[in-house]
Amino acid sequence: MSESPDSAPPPKAPTTALRQRLAELRGPTAQPHPLDARALAALAANPGCRRRALLDGAGVDKSALAAALGSPAGLGQSQFAFMRGNAFEARVKADGGKELMRLLGLDDPGRVRVPDLAAPGPEGRAARTALALREAVEAGGFTLLDHPLLVLEVAGSPAYLEPDAVVVHPDGRWTVVEIKSFPMIDASADAAKVGAAARQAAVYVLALERVAERTAGASVAHSVLLVCPKDFSNLPTASVVDVRKQLAVTRRQLARLARVEDIAAELPEGLTFDVETCSPAELTAAVEQVPHAYAPECLAACELAFHCRERARLAGAVEALGRGVRGELGGLTTIGAVLAAARGEAGDPGDPAVAALRRAGALRAEALHAAAVPAAREAGEREGAACR
Repeated sequence: MSESPDSAPPPKAPTTALRQRLAELRGPTAQPHPLDARALAALAANPGCRRRALLDGAGVDKSALAAALGSPAGLGQSQFAFMRGNAFEARVKADGGKELMRLLGLDDPGRVRVPDLAAPGPEGRAARTALALREAVEAGGFTLLDHPLLVLEVAGSPAYLEPDAVVVHPDGRWTVVEIKSFPMIDASADAAKVGAAARQAAVYVLALERVAERTAGASVAHSVLLVCPKDFSNLPTASVVDVRKQLAVTRRQLARLARVEDIAAELPEGLTFDVETCSPAELTAAVEQVPHAYAPECLAACELAFHCRERARLAGAVEALGRGVRGELGGLTTIGAVLAAARGEAGDPGDPAVAALRRAGALRAEALHAAAVPAAREAGEREGAACR
């Protein structure tokens, strides 16, 4: 397959030494677990978690690791939901994307090109996608790319991403299409699910921008088309979602990620997360070698969240109470230190967080005393009445 000079080359693969080190971390027989856009969006939402950055960069199956640690993840779709989603997506893309074009507001878009994106290996598919995008811009008209493969460098390693579809417009504009199986009732969908879809789509937009930078006449729309079932039927409907905010956050957070090779270099030689050969105790010790940044939001996005929550609670870390609470407490990093500061047993009185805690502690004591006095009086009256 020939490559155009205008097509975007994929990021360089990790060096042989790094690939070997990541393979050791996974285990000699474990296949690398792909890093998809959903995981990448979750990683961008918590860039301070070196544990997730390393495990995702190494391709470790976090679901299998969590199960081996005794804290299985509750993430993932049921088989029924998976089949329903595939059937709905096939309906949206049927007849050469005719229904999808209608959802874009084009009842008669003319002939829509649907190029074949098959190629050997992820590198080949990513290069074929870049070439198809360039050819679509040159050809004009509408082009529908069904499950293109994009590549984005994350923490020094290439991540291959597969959006549901990308539509190329006659003016060279590229639009990401996200097809979801949750319903859109009365033109409105669940805000949390729409937000998650927007963060995922922002990752695709970011990867497409890398290709557009090397494709003359191309631009990437910062609004994506979200396609969902209408009301309680299987008929598709769509809404345009602006992802500029999510795109800016994702770009900034990914830039903050520590490089995988830097994290791996700090680990002891021979350390591995191989669930096939290591005992639960050995896996626990290996995982604890990599610092985490647990927050309650991880429960909806990371397979290791239950394990990390348990460790955070055992350590009395204030992060277990949420990022907002952690930010308000300043230099107080443990719940024990917070309680001691509130009781006036520790902490610098000049620290605003300590002063606020002591004030809150005093108000609590005052409220409890005020509630205890009437209760004691009432108990005394009942005792006196009983004696009479």
